[in-house]
Amino acid sequence: MPDTLPVLYSFRRCPYAMRARLALSISRQPCALREVVLRDKPAEMIEISPKATVPVLQLPQGDVLEESLDIMLWALNQNDPDQWLSPPQGDMASMRDIIAQNDGPFKYHLDRYKYPHRYEDVTDSTEHRQAGFDILTELNDLLAQTDQLFGDRISLADAALFPFIRQFANTDRDWFDTQSLAHLQRWLAGHLASPLFEGIMAKYPAWQAGDEEPVFPAPV
Repeated sequence: MPDTLPVLYSFRRCPYAMRARLALSISRQPCALREVVLRDKPAEMIEISPKATVPVLQLPQGDVLEESLDIMLWALNQNDPDQWLSPPQGDMASMRDIIAQNDGPFKYHLDRYKYPHRYEDVTDSTEHRQAGFDILTELNDLLAQTDQLFGDRISLADAALFPFIRQFANTDRDWFDTQSLAHLQRWLAGHLASPLFEGIMAKYPAWQAGDEEPVFPAPV
């Protein structure tokens, strides 16, 4: 494998890692993939990123990107064939605002809804489900007007959000499917059925030092 490839530490089911892989895939930015087992994180990852969370992207010159949104922006600034950074409606500032809402308030409530046992102050996870639902209602209203969040084609915001909404939906799928979120449900189903998502969810064995590293995205 060429030494000039970036190295991506990822975990298949992590929504942050999913959105990083989405941007790397759509930009056709090849990386050496190191799939991480969260209970046994490789020392090589912790050495370059002591916070020890995925995704982490180490660039050939040694720079390290530790945040998923930074990885997305880096990849798309290399190559943005579908114009994710230039939505048909709105602008980058608007997309950053909606991503910040997802990564802040929505993620806060998602964690306490999905993992209430991790938080001593959570006595009723349905309160956090309702708070998350209220945010999703706002997105549903946006999607009543257009196919995607910022127009009729996918943008950075769609790719940055839908892995987290997938996680929210899957926490209690029977409940989610009965909610009055028809536009959001249509949008989410479309992303989950897309070849892009299918491609980034391919399974890889956990990486250990000395293992061969597959190239991600897989060459076409």
